[in-house]
Amino acid sequence: MAGRYRLLVENAQELVLVCSRGEEYLGQEGAASLAVLRDASVVVGRDGCIEAVGQADVIRNQFAGATFERIIDCTGKCVLPGLVDAHTHPVWAGDRVHEFAMKLAGASYMEIHQAGGGIHFTVEHTRKATEEELFNTFKHRLERMRKAGSTLVECKSGYGLELETELKMLRVIERAKQSMDIGISSTYCGAHSVPKGKTAAEATDDIINNHLPKLKELKLSGEIHVNNIDVFCEKGVFDLESTRKILQAGKDIGLQINFHGDELHPMKSAELGAELGARAISHLEEVSDEGITAMARAKCAAVLLPTTAYMLRLKQPQARKMLEEGVIVALGSDFNPNAYCFSMPMVMHLACVNMKMSMNEALAAASINAAYALGKSDTHGSIETGKQGDLVIINSSRWEHLIYQFGGHEALIDYVIVKGKVVYQNERCGTTSSY
Repeated sequence: MAGRYRLLVENAQELVLVCSRGEEYLGQEGAASLAVLRDASVVVGRDGCIEAVGQADVIRNQFAGATFERIIDCTGKCVLPGLVDAHTHPVWAGDRVHEFAMKLAGASYMEIHQAGGGIHFTVEHTRKATEEELFNTFKHRLERMRKAGSTLVECKSGYGLELETELKMLRVIERAKQSMDIGISSTYCGAHSVPKGKTAAEATDDIINNHLPKLKELKLSGEIHVNNIDVFCEKGVFDLESTRKILQAGKDIGLQINFHGDELHPMKSAELGAELGARAISHLEEVSDEGITAMARAKCAAVLLPTTAYMLRLKQPQARKMLEEGVIVALGSDFNPNAYCFSMPMVMHLACVNMKMSMNEALAAASINAAYALGKSDTHGSIETGKQGDLVIINSSRWEHLIYQFGGHEALIDYVIVKGKVVYQNERCGTTSSY
């Protein structure tokens, strides 16, 4: 097939497609038999989408007359889809390393929160930061996520709690969407906490009557494109009825529902999300049996966050029960000042060890299922013809090393590729080519 193409990745010892039949997501049974090719190649076209996937000799013959902007020989190496991080809070100022010491001394999340720490500490610093300061730190964090294999990241606002700062955060996210080689799904999370000086009812009214109409206006003008709406549905924060009102108002202006639920206390968040047609619910450490059943029926993804349960010493989400009952299980890093982890390989490892997921299930949860949770599994999350050419190449003969080597991804990952363009290259592989 003559022509000019962006990238040829050839001779991979293992090419982990994850899906091969256009599946929207993988359940327990589907994840048990991930699609994997051996001695295989991938071609990415100049539009950044995958042109062909197959056995190396077949691809070689098919593209015998073609030219490529870049060829990467993957003999002895593995190729996986770019990882998808389905839950992060990466735009903020002021770290909370001092609170880590408090937690180690026995303080609970809500005790720190009520003492003016936690979200309120970050809100104070984020409100004071300039847009440029926030963008520069956000860009650095995204680069670190990308270096660890993430090529699509969900990014929330939520450290403003008033319209001006929430918009500042969303503008920073929009700027990164336009200027960086990484996929971003943006989330308005103005209901992350109740602002000081307001009741939850007052905060709810402000969001519905002021924040969301402004977001709709900015979307229509093309200035800011928000994908999802999030609420922290929790005892002492936003109750079930306030959560319902905010999520429904967001849905009414075209936002996907993707919210925090059943983390510290059982709130019946899962049942509410299923009722409202939520795309995804995160955390779910305290989800009820009825909530699990409702989510499975509604095809509402569970975004599980093993770093948070680990760092806050919470009970682990019931990943096995969810998988067995047919819930679509996805993973996220929950990167934020309280859970400072950029690495989806480490998240997958924790999911396997602490939540008893298999390595196949963890990879599906960090690829196709995480993409599903963001409404993007038609373009991301697997290596299939027509999808975006996002790839991770690791220097190993078995793909499982990406999970097995806890904290070892920096030495293991050779290349991270977005739309067929090398966006990270390990220094041992030479200098990254520019386009």
